[in-house]
Amino acid sequence: QLSEAKESLSLAQTWHALQLQQAKAQMNNMVPKTQFEQLQNSLRGEQRKAQQLQENLHRQAEQTCRQLVRTQEEHKRLLQAAVEQAEELEQSLRSAETVLAERAAQLQDAQAQLTRNQLLIKDLHEENRGFAMALQEAELKQKSTEEKNQLLEEQASALKQLIGKITPASLS
Repeated sequence: QLSEAKESLSLAQTWHALQLQQAKAQMNNMVPKTQFEQLQNSLRGEQRKAQQLQENLHRQAEQTCRQLVRTQEEHKRLLQAAVEQAEELEQSLRSAETVLAERAAQLQDAQAQLTRNQLLIKDLHEENRGFAMALQEAELKQKSTEEKNQLLEEQASALKQLIGKITPASLS
């Protein structure tokens, strides 16, 4: 019976914990009354603002319509001036296209010359690299020769000293 009672108690505790969690979750989803009232007041204020904005929009729309009528006539005059200006610009454009075609031909020639010059520069770089390697080899050979020459000079000096010591001994 004790075992059954323990089991029943454990089941009841689990059930109680689950109900407690559900109650907490429901409480988290609820909004306090003061906050609700604040939200309602805020909503009313926003509705008043929306109404005022709507009225302002209506007034602006009427003003815009009147302004549109006035500007249509202005636009007709401006359109005529624009047509005349467009004809002048079209003539200027033709002249500019001619000049641009000439400039394009000049630029193509310059580009071709630049390409040739770049190839020449690349060839010169390659040739210069070869000269630099040859110069480096020559410098290494010169250094080796100088070292050998120094050694020979030291040997010659040692031979002179040796001859200088041998000669007086052989004369006596």
